[in-house]
Amino acid sequence: MRVVIAEDAAVLRELLGQMLEERGHEICASVSDADALRAAVAEHRPDVTVTDIRMPPTHTDEGLRAAIDIRRDHPGTGVLLFSQYVETKYATRLLAAGSAGVGYLLKDRVANIAEFTDALERVAAGGTALDPEVVTQLAGAGRRAQELAPLTDREREVLSLMAEGRSNAAIAQSLVVSAGTVEKHVAAVFDKLGLPKSHDHNRRVLAVIRYLRG
Repeated sequence: MRVVIAEDAAVLRELLGQMLEERGHEICASVSDADALRAAVAEHRPDVTVTDIRMPPTHTDEGLRAAIDIRRDHPGTGVLLFSQYVETKYATRLLAAGSAGVGYLLKDRVANIAEFTDALERVAAGGTALDPEVVTQLAGAGRRAQELAPLTDREREVLSLMAEGRSNAAIAQSLVVSAGTVEKHVAAVFDKLGLPKSHDHNRRVLAVIRYLRG
């Protein structure tokens, strides 16, 4: 395989490169940030790339967003995410166009070198390699998104402002509508989320929790 590695931890980056070279694979480039990853893939057109998710400058989701770009711009290159974290928001987008040539492994759950290289070879060949924990969390994220699917754009907007802790009056002022209109939207949100009147639960809090999960 021809491989590009993107990992900001220098020691791990070097170890991955040595490990793969010892098994006969070619390391086209070994980089430490997402922009360098995009450039290396465009230059070398590797069979597969291994990338961490959280890389400079913000250490949030640069690697994952780069993986999405690579899948779009270089569909012949497999992408294996290798991270400590499960990022459902962008991972769902990464898999939306199909799971062929995509992998997502968690660093602390890879048992041995053979397991990692086998997964990388499957991804390079157009297959899939997903950690079971990743599958579980992505499935859960899909269910949560479905819970909010019945809401209209305006109802989502109202729920978003509720999540900020705003009262109905403050929401009405923000959206430039009447308080009565906001009350109708709030009632619709409660109804569509299946939150009936109850003396035991604060429906407003429960609705916000659903929103944050989704």
